[in-house]
Amino acid sequence: MSGSVATPPGRMPGLAKDKLGIGFIGLGMAAQPHVQALRELADSAVFVAGFSPSAARRAAFQGAYGLATVDSEAALLSHPSVDVVFVLTPPRTHAEVSLRAARAGKHVLVEKPLDVDLPSARALVAAFAEAGRTLGVVFQHRFRRSPMALRQLLIEGALGELLSVSASVRWWRSAEYYAQLGRGMRARDGGGVLLTQAIHTLDLLLHLVGPAAAVSARCSTSGLRRMDTEDIASAVVDYACGAVGVVDTTTVAYPGYPERIDIAGAGGTAVLEGDRLVVQRPGLPLLEMSGTSGGGGGADPMAFSPEAHRRLIEEFLAALREGREPVNSGRSGLAVHALIDAMLESAARGLPVPVPGCWATRS
Repeated sequence: MSGSVATPPGRMPGLAKDKLGIGFIGLGMAAQPHVQALRELADSAVFVAGFSPSAARRAAFQGAYGLATVDSEAALLSHPSVDVVFVLTPPRTHAEVSLRAARAGKHVLVEKPLDVDLPSARALVAAFAEAGRTLGVVFQHRFRRSPMALRQLLIEGALGELLSVSASVRWWRSAEYYAQLGRGMRARDGGGVLLTQAIHTLDLLLHLVGPAAAVSARCSTSGLRRMDTEDIASAVVDYACGAVGVVDTTTVAYPGYPERIDIAGAGGTAVLEGDRLVVQRPGLPLLEMSGTSGGGGGADPMAFSPEAHRRLIEEFLAALREGREPVNSGRSGLAVHALIDAMLESAARGLPVPVPGCWATRS
């Protein structure tokens, strides 16, 4: 008998290294929580190097964090100590950078969104499967304490049949935020409030209750800023589980408010506001809990704790070691792309539309 062990279909061989080497591509604002999280995961991961095409940004990163950089993407991707690449570049570049990393034999954790639309996101997921590399996506809201507790309650059926499910993302982004070249423009970001800001809450919503089945949406651009993407988007949503509800998203709500998810079932109601959860059920004690993750709804989009990022990265690295699909796999991120695409299509056509697929997000 051979001494090797066959890998089950759809399962990667685990990585046996005590510490996995991490490299960053993209050293802008998004790098901050990842650096902070990795410092708390020093027993299981080591930062190797980062790259940005901007020499000034490389210097700023070195000055801020005291971490190494390299002067080319090729140097990072060929580095023998790099096992995992964090892709923290602008949305339009996510797929091309991620695929270059996969071709170099690296696993990838990519900032949201996977890509700018569902077909492109599906193609990226398929390419990683073909390459035999693991793709994860940064949807850290799934890893906040209160949402994790709520998900477990829903898996256990604590609220009974789900009847009404809604989400509200009433955030504020200042003129200074949109002053960065290309921000809010389709050519750079690929989308507006849905793809860039509300995607976190919408992903969490689907992670909790399952995929959307149909939408009737309206989207508009306020004129408060110079941008060609939507900064107001709302929809009536039918879910595959049978519930109905509304989605209300914007970045024009000064000074910005915590995102909120409301779930009403036959057995009770849950309200998740930021990282604070309140569950009320007839005949049972009130359940309340709060996590430590602040929101990013105000003028400072980075005003949140890195705790959820730490849990997300910890899960992704554990999945690599165990040779399994991570909770935050690229495949799991397709559901929110399906919902966003459907909302944009519905708004453009002025008609209700089905949501492509019905991507399973709960396990």
